[in-house]
Amino acid sequence: MSDVLEGRCLCGAVKIQVKGRYDPRAGACHCRMCQRWTGGLFLCFEAAAETVTVEGPVTRYPSTAFAERAFCSTCGAHLWMRDTDREDTGYDLMPGLFDEALAWPLRSEIYADRAMAAVRLEGDHKRTTRDEYEAQNPFIDGDV
Repeated sequence: MSDVLEGRCLCGAVKIQVKGRYDPRAGACHCRMCQRWTGGLFLCFEAAAETVTVEGPVTRYPSTAFAERAFCSTCGAHLWMRDTDREDTGYDLMPGLFDEALAWPLRSEIYADRAMAAVRLEGDHKRTTRDEYEAQNPFIDGDV
């Protein structure tokens, strides 16, 4: 989809604009790292790097050797997860920052076999187990 999305963190100090192509469907991850970061389930949507503009106090945490997680330095709201091994890597943005995301369907689910009982997702979408995902992404170190 090509449109202009405007989102913000909980306190409004960080504003994110997506101007251009993005995927208006959420992806879900149930790996242990995402469970620890979110308290249960990581949801994101993809936007190309050149379409994203960020203003405000952002703290970036290098969660792995190849990725960062970002949050608002003021309120702590989660903003994105992003690979850092290339400059042009897109953003996996938190859909809850954007009002338009209320109507978006679920695109896919990874680490589905590791989902916490309280956040198992129903519906007809692509599901990938831990073994399947890590076989497709050999750079993952297996502790996630």
